[in-house]
Amino acid sequence: MQDQSETVRFLADPATHGGVPVEVVETHGALVFLVGDAAYKIKRAVRYDYMDLSTLDRRHAMLARELELNRPAAPRIYRDLLAVTREGGGLALGGPGEPVEWVLRMWRFPAADELLAVAERGALDDRLAARLGHRLQAYHRAVPRREADGVRLIADILDELARVFADMAGTLGADRIARLDGAARAALLRIAPLLSARGASGHVRRGHGDLHLRNLVLIDGEPVPFDALEFDETLGTCDVLYDFAFLLMDLDHRGLRRAANVALAAWLLDAGGAEDAGLAALPLFLAVRAAIRAMVLVQTDAARGTPGASATEARRFLDEACAALAPSVPRLVAVGGVSGTGKTALAAALAPLVGPPPGAIHLRSDLERKAMWGVEASRRLPEADYAAARRADVYRRLLGRAGTILAAGWPVVLDATFLDPAERRAAVDLAARAGVGFRGLWLTAPAEVLVARVSARRGDASDADAAVVRAQLAQHPEAADWSHIDANRPLGDVVAAGSAALGLDCGGQRAPA
Repeated sequence: MQDQSETVRFLADPATHGGVPVEVVETHGALVFLVGDAAYKIKRAVRYDYMDLSTLDRRHAMLARELELNRPAAPRIYRDLLAVTREGGGLALGGPGEPVEWVLRMWRFPAADELLAVAERGALDDRLAARLGHRLQAYHRAVPRREADGVRLIADILDELARVFADMAGTLGADRIARLDGAARAALLRIAPLLSARGASGHVRRGHGDLHLRNLVLIDGEPVPFDALEFDETLGTCDVLYDFAFLLMDLDHRGLRRAANVALAAWLLDAGGAEDAGLAALPLFLAVRAAIRAMVLVQTDAARGTPGASATEARRFLDEACAALAPSVPRLVAVGGVSGTGKTALAAALAPLVGPPPGAIHLRSDLERKAMWGVEASRRLPEADYAAARRADVYRRLLGRAGTILAAGWPVVLDATFLDPAERRAAVDLAARAGVGFRGLWLTAPAEVLVARVSARRGDASDADAAVVRAQLAQHPEAADWSHIDANRPLGDVVAAGSAALGLDCGGQRAPA
């Protein structure tokens, strides 16, 4: 391999940059030199089974491809390519001499705006998590479609992992590796028809390929993906849900299951139901993403000369991969009640606790209604859009999506008023047809509390006001057939009551019978 030590010393030297201090960030395939408002990236002269950067020409080509892939989504980060050239007895950046290395020049963003830093300071709230889902669904719609067999794409990754893991048994554990490989290949066999069909119908695209928190940044408050995988077009070509699964896995690994749950619901909402059936593949996608993360950790340790430094976390990733593939049984939960009772707050709290990571899909009637009419969630709809016929359309869409998701083996939490007994019966009937368990939760609170709550709303997807609440209370009796929960108390108490009604413990697992 080419010795890059002279280039590294040159780029790390403040004198190269007019005396500005330099911070160096290392990964298994690159080094980034942070200088003032700029960042300079070089590829390591390395060769892995899946990535060959051993020659200058290959590194140049990969940096050029990285620029091409990322500038459309992140034009305020990616600038141009520069050569490190030989000038007399030394090196120069962008000089006229013979290139000895190539550099991708970028605008540097504040480290505090990286999504990982945002998450670590506890600022990745529901609003931002939803923006992540919406932004990445738009990203996936924009990237080019590719003709590829979804089964072959995943099978090749499993084969590659098996080859690489064979040399990591001492670090990761041979039994753990074998258990994951067996479960993943069995899962692939079960969902092979689905993956092939998705590949034939436009769900396989030239995606990001490395979509985790370190590769997302806030620019003007909006999450922006960067550093897309450029070194292998096959690895970068994938099912869009597999692409998104890397972020979901990363969030859950970091203890941010609620953020993952909210982001997934938003991503699915903007897909208009087109991705719901694909949830049958999500457990395998999450498992493969976790396994890849384990592999990269071990390889990065080797590249840094610190073998074993990340062994504990790498083994944890593999354990999470195995857990993602464990059998689970879906269920349908419905949260109903008059406007202002706090249905959405309860449903959002319960959804991450129901089922496997990242939890049940939270389907909210207010959001489905706005999506049907193609308007922003905060935009108020005219009264005509709440007529009986329009309301029936919303419930058909809501229950239709729920049926598809349940058929994919994934749990659902429905969030709607369910004031009409026929609507409640329809939810019960849906669960019966799907062969899954059902539980209905009915929230109650005094009229004056409900009126005060809806009157205080700002920028919410619900258009209900005080007049709507009063009309609902006058026209519709309480649902005697669902479990009643007093919502006139702190949210934590309401969530505890809802969890108890569903048989959940504090960790989100089903309590012993």
